[in-house]
Amino acid sequence: MRERREADVPHEVDESFLALPLRALADAALARARALGADHADFRFERVRNGAWRLRDGRPASSSDSTDVGYAVRVVHGGSWGFASGVDLSMDAAARVAGQAVAMAKLSAKVIAAAGSDERVELADEPVHSEKTWVSAYEIDPFGVPDEEKTGLLAEWSGRLLRADGVAHVDAALLTVHENKFYADTAGTVTTQQRVRLHPHLNAVAVDASSGEFDSMRTLAPPAGRGWEYLTGTGWDWDAELERIPELLAEKMRAPSVEAGSYDLVVDPSNLWLTIHESIGHATELDRALGYEAAYAGTSFATFDQLGKLGYGSSVMNVTGDRTAEHGLATIGYDDEGVEAQSWDLIKDGTLVGYQLDRRIAKLTGFERSNGCAYADSPEHVPVQRMANVSLRPDPGGLGTEDLIGGVERGIYVVGDRSWSIDMQRYNFQFTGQRFFRIENGKLAGQLRDVAYQATTTNFWGSMEAVGGPQTYVLGGAFNCGKAQPGQIAAVSHGCPSALFRGVNILNTTQEAGR
Repeated sequence: MRERREADVPHEVDESFLALPLRALADAALARARALGADHADFRFERVRNGAWRLRDGRPASSSDSTDVGYAVRVVHGGSWGFASGVDLSMDAAARVAGQAVAMAKLSAKVIAAAGSDERVELADEPVHSEKTWVSAYEIDPFGVPDEEKTGLLAEWSGRLLRADGVAHVDAALLTVHENKFYADTAGTVTTQQRVRLHPHLNAVAVDASSGEFDSMRTLAPPAGRGWEYLTGTGWDWDAELERIPELLAEKMRAPSVEAGSYDLVVDPSNLWLTIHESIGHATELDRALGYEAAYAGTSFATFDQLGKLGYGSSVMNVTGDRTAEHGLATIGYDDEGVEAQSWDLIKDGTLVGYQLDRRIAKLTGFERSNGCAYADSPEHVPVQRMANVSLRPDPGGLGTEDLIGGVERGIYVVGDRSWSIDMQRYNFQFTGQRFFRIENGKLAGQLRDVAYQATTTNFWGSMEAVGGPQTYVLGGAFNCGKAQPGQIAAVSHGCPSALFRGVNILNTTQEAGR
């Protein structure tokens, strides 16, 4: 059966992946786990290809192209987790890996009992999804494009920037991933998936020879669940962006330093996506809110007892968790526990109403079903609860960015992400950006430098007076969200419109650094 939740594209799962002994390995592993008394077992086979091409001043600096292939067996036995992985593609080896997973579960049970805990692993129910196939929406697999064409395009783009007055250096990079995944479990779910994603970006650097002062400006094009067509006309206007960067960078070099104080802000989606990621995305991971990530990734101020009560922001704030968004980096058909992708509310009219869940956390906290947030970044790693595409919804009849700016007498328009800092409870933060424009009497009045906005999460989102309309909505994101021990990396998108915030504290970063 062939299913697609995204726009139909002319792709099937790679024949070379389907030619692997996926079903036979799964049958051998699951049968062995059953025979050893596992209450649940799942088998996951992955082939993940990563590519990276980097240029410095238009010349190749480095490149890589690697493929990770292997499989994993995860079990629940005697109320404890067990996990093991392997690379030997024989049926006997798959059965041995299953045996190792059960042995690990038995050892874990002894350790837990010795610690005086009676906690047992139980999984929320999930319908059986039998023989399902899902392929993400892309047109051209970037790995099918010759390396010379990839580096040639990056070199040509770099040359455009280098020929402009004031640009001293240009860094360019393209990161690409082609991921195949086969999943089967003892309940009868069997899924096969394929998805492609890529992240192109360029960074231009200006240097003042007389003072030695320098600054940079990066492209705003977000990473996306798209193919090579993203660089050649579909989804982003690269020509327009590359044409503007030298002029904007030159203006930034001449811009005055900001005066610290309270300002109204209009925040562009190219910046706001990261604030969503850090202050909402991580804070609404329920394993974190329950303390399971405290030793490494931290906890959350949005604790479970506040569900349905916490005033997260103003009444115009509506945030969804979504594993189905077209071209989203965290978009899938089924997660790594066989749960079908969904979309759900996290914040409704400013109030916390939901969390991101996997099957164990859902069962533990009384939810009927997981919302599909289990993911492992390789066959060597166990699935953990990972972030969905967490997005701020636009106002269906909302204003455009210029109109939002028009409602500000004294403020700053924030564009592009840069550095950030947030505490381990996801509550106190500050963010900088690529570009900051002074707003005077509803008009942009030139750039500013050394700007950072600082707030607590609830005060910041509580100060949001208006969100823009769908015409301002952009799906931003990152390839490198980290979590868990051993550490794992996941790609995730965050959509949002432009938004207006009143009375936000602005810091001057040079003054703060000097303190």
